[in-house]
Amino acid sequence: MQLPRPRGPVSAAVIGALRGGPFDAAAVTAATPAAGLREADVQLALWTAYEVGYRGFDDADPDAERDLRVLAWRKAAEDLLEADLRARTSTMVDEARAGGRSVADRIAALVRDAPGAPLTRHLQKHATREQFQTYLADRSIYHLKETDPQVRVLGWIDGPAKVAHAELLYDEYGGGRPERLHSHLFAEAMRAAGLDATYGAYIDAVDAPTLVSNNVMSLFGSQRRLRGAALGHLAAFEATSTDPCRRIAAGAERVGFPDAVAAYFHEHVEADAVHEQVVLGDICGTAVAADPAIEDDVLLGAATCLLVDVEAAQALHDLLVADEQRPPAPLRVLRGERAAS
Repeated sequence: MQLPRPRGPVSAAVIGALRGGPFDAAAVTAATPAAGLREADVQLALWTAYEVGYRGFDDADPDAERDLRVLAWRKAAEDLLEADLRARTSTMVDEARAGGRSVADRIAALVRDAPGAPLTRHLQKHATREQFQTYLADRSIYHLKETDPQVRVLGWIDGPAKVAHAELLYDEYGGGRPERLHSHLFAEAMRAAGLDATYGAYIDAVDAPTLVSNNVMSLFGSQRRLRGAALGHLAAFEATSTDPCRRIAAGAERVGFPDAVAAYFHEHVEADAVHEQVVLGDICGTAVAADPAIEDDVLLGAATCLLVDVEAAQALHDLLVADEQRPPAPLRVLRGERAAS
């Protein structure tokens, strides 16, 4: 994968540094709030700083992952993002504490009370093939590395929670069968829908809310102190997957895509119904029982997932219904154009 195209001065500075160029961490850090924490420039910079530690970039400096200048900026950006998330979810977390006696009950209350977005119903009943392709391209930023942000968390927990978490990861990674890797199944769905399944192919097209949705997973999954938030995010993610996946599968069948497209979502209708129970009780419940101090962060992670994923879904829905005459951004990239900065 190549480094993405910058969206503004902050991402230009970070991307240039990862290529081995000069970088003034203090100056870029000072410019970050003014650039807009939730805007595409800052979020692309943060995504790139994280991604160098996942699959990496072919045109980055070989030692980019350990560039102390970029790591210093990343920490400052993470602190801003974490503070923003804590402020925006504080009411949700406070209300969840009164939602039941167990952490599983409290997460369930968060999920029950969270607002939804009309995206998956639009895909089920109204979306065109091109709109569906746009959805798949947008989701590819996560699904082509599905579950990878959770891997480090396994080393930060112990006992029954560790065993249950490992079991869930084993399932996500194909249960010992490479052809059943969930990321592979999504790549197959993309190819069946006529899309480029290359890892990161559509990063230049996705908007800020999608980048935020991806970045919070890396934020929580890269720091031991936020292990509770990583587990809570996983719980909310799994608990809100089954019904949307059922609707998306129906939409894929309605527009006449090959079976591989709907198959990915049918797989998650079944798998995530099981995962929801595992992650609520066997992972989050036992992790909090072993370490009660992480419960507030578990609720933070769950609330964050519900907040930012709805924002991303609403933004994509609005793009699809507002841009009926011109193919939305991911398809413009497919045809050799680029999304506007």
